[in-house]
Amino acid sequence: MAKSYSNTLKETINSTSAKETPLLLLEIDHPDLAAPIRVVNDNQDLVHMGNTFVAMAFRATLPDDKEVGLPRARLAIDNVGKELVAWLEASGGGQGATCRMIQVLRSAPDVIEWEVTMDLSNLSITALEVSGVLSFDDLLNRPGVTLTYRPETAPGLF
Repeated sequence: MAKSYSNTLKETINSTSAKETPLLLLEIDHPDLAAPIRVVNDNQDLVHMGNTFVAMAFRATLPDDKEVGLPRARLAIDNVGKELVAWLEASGGGQGATCRMIQVLRSAPDVIEWEVTMDLSNLSITALEVSGVLSFDDLLNRPGVTLTYRPETAPGLF
């Protein structure tokens, strides 16, 4: 199913000197967080659907196109606030976090042009940035049953 973008975004994308650029919003959620961490890749805060997204620089590297394995993207957020560091320490490295990416225009911040939710894993922190890997759950390589009969789980059968 093809995504139908708004006419404003189509004009912005096809324009040689656009009046505005599309903005990317991140919403990082985790069971240990009282509210999701919300940031916008811009120099001004943005209110989207009643939630304030804090202006903060981040970089997203698109997934590679390998034949083997799931596509994985990389996300790096500037380490300028204490919230991310405190959350990473309290949650044991952020295991089980998800990241929702939303594309909007500043002129129509409540119109979602594009969005995707991915798992956020392998989080690490340096003095300059908090980074992690974005991917989808590998459903095709999950076992069909929760228990398999192997020598360590059912020694009487072997």
